[in-house]
Amino acid sequence: MKILNLYACLGGNRYKWNEVKEDIEVTAVELDPEAARLYQERFPNDKVIIADAHQYLLDHYKEFDFIWSSPPCPTHSRLVTSNKNKIKMNYPDMTLYQEIIFLDNFFEGGYCVENVIPYYEPLIPSQKRGRHLYWTNFNLPIDLGERDIGKGKMCGQINKEREFLEKFHEIDLSTYSGTQDRRKMARNLVDYEAGRTIFETFLGIQKENNTAQISLF
Repeated sequence: MKILNLYACLGGNRYKWNEVKEDIEVTAVELDPEAARLYQERFPNDKVIIADAHQYLLDHYKEFDFIWSSPPCPTHSRLVTSNKNKIKMNYPDMTLYQEIIFLDNFFEGGYCVENVIPYYEPLIPSQKRGRHLYWTNFNLPIDLGERDIGKGKMCGQINKEREFLEKFHEIDLSTYSGTQDRRKMARNLVDYEAGRTIFETFLGIQKENNTAQISLF
């Protein structure tokens, strides 16, 4: 099975996929070379490409069976409205909706597009789970098995919060030397149990479809 993991960062969503299915070929696309380096260290068997994920999807979507995409979220976040007097305002990045519409109409495999809960009513109906919205072409279970982050997330104490999140997500950002804020990178990761459950759900539906087809003959 060939999987495309777009805007891969450190692969929070991807972490448990091999426990669900061993024979997968994952191609990860990440624009930040430093994040791509850390991803490759974490998943040495994945093919990691440093490129624009949005364009890569358009050029290569036919090559994959399952696609996960987590487009940039800052312009959609509810923090935009809470900080509107402190930051330079900008239009929401429509990359998110472009990809949902494109995948829904042209991709023949399974897909999951993930983003934050926005400050506006989503333009395309989604499935809300925890702190995230998901757009898929299969139904998600109500409970994605996300772990309770509890009180370990210490907002306002930057170093302690990042340290906690690194342990929580089982990542190491200590050698990251890119331009992104390491705490924000850790904050934006999808919980690996949610990533696992979503992948399991896709595989279950795929299995049911195969079984239904076989029963016709």
